[in-house]
Amino acid sequence: MKNIKILVVLVVLALIGAFFVFDLSQYLSLDYLKAQHQSLVSYTAENKAVAIAGFFLLYVAVAAMSLPGASILTLAGGAIFGFFTGLIIVSFASTIGATLAFLFSRFMFRDIVQNKFSHHLQTINKGMEEEGAFYLFTLRLIPVVPFFIVNLLMGLTGIKTLIYALVSQVGMLPATAVFVNAGNQLAKLDSLKDILSPSLLAAFALLGIFPIVAKKLLGLYKKRKVSVA
Repeated sequence: MKNIKILVVLVVLALIGAFFVFDLSQYLSLDYLKAQHQSLVSYTAENKAVAIAGFFLLYVAVAAMSLPGASILTLAGGAIFGFFTGLIIVSFASTIGATLAFLFSRFMFRDIVQNKFSHHLQTINKGMEEEGAFYLFTLRLIPVVPFFIVNLLMGLTGIKTLIYALVSQVGMLPATAVFVNAGNQLAKLDSLKDILSPSLLAAFALLGIFPIVAKKLLGLYKKRKVSVA
């Protein structure tokens, strides 16, 4: 098992290293996307299946290895494939990529962390078992929290993989829809900051906090009802 973990780490580090050594990030920039937009659209029109498959795999790889550029790829999904097709592709690709990163974190680090800090993590583990899906939903709805941080930390908890994937997909969907839709207006964009306004971020935050607050209020109501009875 130890040798397998070492091999996995070496492969991942080699891929991430190649990304930066060969400066592949230049192809995941807003300027590059705008410059190549028409060429990408023309290629997709002639080779739709290949374009979708290639884009899907690229997105999964970027998300799984926590490489910079996922936001640009989300814009590209809308700019190249249109809103509905782009939203479906990006939603599933980002979820699969996030889940792979989550599983990598769990496979590599969870046993070490849990064994070394088991006493300190009892409360956290219990809280995640009871509220994990609600907290994850909130984190996914608030784009301020870095994507890779959520994947890494959640991999160290006891949340089930299927729950993680489903909640992540639903939680990321609103922001994904906003970015994919912005891709349809690519020419008007000068920066990613033009997409998420403070009011929109606040709305996402409120939407994410609502399930937790509702559950807490329901719990208080039930306790009060029992005490009165």
